[in-house]
Amino acid sequence: MDSPIADASGAFWLRIRTALLALVAGVLIFLLKFGAFLLTNSVALLSDAGESVVNVASGALALLTLWLAGQPPDENHRYGHGKIEYISSILEGVLILAAGVSVLILSIPRLVKPAPLARLGLGLAISLVASGINLLVALVMRRSAKQTESIALEAGSAHLLTDVSTTGGVVGGLILVRLTGWTILDPLLAILVALHILRTGASLTRRSLGGLLDERLSEQEERTLRRILDRFASEGVAYHDMRTRRSGAQRFVDLHMEVPSHLSVEEAHDLADRVEAALRKEFPSLDVLIHLEPETAPREGIK
Repeated sequence: MDSPIADASGAFWLRIRTALLALVAGVLIFLLKFGAFLLTNSVALLSDAGESVVNVASGALALLTLWLAGQPPDENHRYGHGKIEYISSILEGVLILAAGVSVLILSIPRLVKPAPLARLGLGLAISLVASGINLLVALVMRRSAKQTESIALEAGSAHLLTDVSTTGGVVGGLILVRLTGWTILDPLLAILVALHILRTGASLTRRSLGGLLDERLSEQEERTLRRILDRFASEGVAYHDMRTRRSGAQRFVDLHMEVPSHLSVEEAHDLADRVEAALRKEFPSLDVLIHLEPETAPREGIK
């Protein structure tokens, strides 16, 4: 499992290189898939190429977004620019939805009047080459997303993997068309692809909106935070009112921490520093805000 890169500069440039790779590959893949459509006259392959148009647009948007998100906090953006990644992901989701609707509009008339297909063998071979490139880029993006904790790269990787599975279904269906001669399968495949595209776009848009609305960290991440905090119970530390959120690759946690009342201000501050260091060791990009309080009467299950 790839662990997050602690060096902020290294993580930033890895995001940029990965996004640039995805953009260049997206242009190449679109040209290959559109060429396959021109050779075959298949709306199923056209629908596959239509999704690649989205890949190119979202790749360009992701590159710009990741560059802006990596800029340091300034006078007007004290918490940084990480949330712009969510805006990019929402726009990508909208583009995916638009692509799905477009494919439906193109495919439905073919149900009424199927069109003959040509040179399927060459067209399918080109489509498979494009899909292989897509798969390699998607795996690179997924690895970089884990290393840099980037939702924009994660969204792009998920989209490309969806594209790979879509192409696989289209190729399999068109092989069946070639074997049976049932040309009506071509628009039926295109409609199935369109529905799949719409589902992907809706899921991505919903998840990105959740980030803009400051959804809490995942249950697994919060359990990890609590487990680290519980290590300090033997030193008289208790905590409550813990809140978490995420902004792009940046995580935030704030909490009230009770410390033994006999500690001096300096000792309490040192203890808080050790707690913060332990949390950041697990989550390098974590922004921690601790409100120190003297211990009060014992409270059951204070978290």
